[in-house]
Amino acid sequence: MKVRFWGVRGSYPVPGPDTNRYGGNTSCVEVRTESGTHIIIDAGTGLRKLGKEMMQGAFGEAGGTSHLLVSHTHWDHIQGLPFFAPIYAKGNKFFVYARQRDDTHLRAVFASQTDSPYFPVPFDNVQADVAFRELVEGARFEIGPVKVSCTRLNHPWIAMAYRLDCDGGSVCYVTDTAPFKDILIEQEYIRQPPKPGDPLKPEDAAKLKAMRDGVVRLCEGADLVIYDTQFTPEEYAAKPHWGHSCPEDAIEIARAAGAKSVALFHHAPERTDDQIDALLAYHRKDTPDLDLVAAAEGMELTVGNGVK
Repeated sequence: MKVRFWGVRGSYPVPGPDTNRYGGNTSCVEVRTESGTHIIIDAGTGLRKLGKEMMQGAFGEAGGTSHLLVSHTHWDHIQGLPFFAPIYAKGNKFFVYARQRDDTHLRAVFASQTDSPYFPVPFDNVQADVAFRELVEGARFEIGPVKVSCTRLNHPWIAMAYRLDCDGGSVCYVTDTAPFKDILIEQEYIRQPPKPGDPLKPEDAAKLKAMRDGVVRLCEGADLVIYDTQFTPEEYAAKPHWGHSCPEDAIEIARAAGAKSVALFHHAPERTDDQIDALLAYHRKDTPDLDLVAAAEGMELTVGNGVK
């Protein structure tokens, strides 16, 4: 498999001279298999540029098929979809996967972001064939030759992590999530979050342990783990209820799972390229057992056999 990053920031896009090297677009990762199966993970603002490149091939000829795995539907993970050129070309096919919600159908969630007066082009103007597939936590399914599994994360409105196995390799996508030790996040907004280190209710501690166990199992032996590392420990202590992790958390999970490499991802919007360099260098000193990289727009990694 080939894994290419098109958006690596969290929360909102940040173009500018201080973010040019790692990129300022929000979450979007492309996966291509040897057999040609095409998968996109998250539809942040990086999706726009990916769509322009896709239009140079089969999707520009209205004959492309792709699968979009959505971690959750916060804006920074879906904001690129209205600007994604291939969905306006009749003949293209897209399958969109995300966690099932109790209150509304998945299509309605995506359609609402282009409702008037927020956007001039309604979702009904999409010309491609778009099918929505709602997932339950722990689902396992196949996309062509790719085996996909998922588990829930510790994030407002509940995000999903994904694992893809194909071509003799495996990649895990784990964003957005808080650690599994201080606070259980099960609602969209927490008015008075507890402080990290405060005692947990036994039932909350049990849920967090089960959640962590699920993530470790998902990442077990993975070749590449793409992990939310938006915060430093000091930033997490100030905002534990925002649902994001630190590099220390990513490394701890990867070690527990016996993963081979970790890509720091979902960089804080205020984090400059130089500061990301410094974070990466600092953590590489203590991780000789892991191949540690910082995800950057345009970076392409080979997982397993690669693409011929």
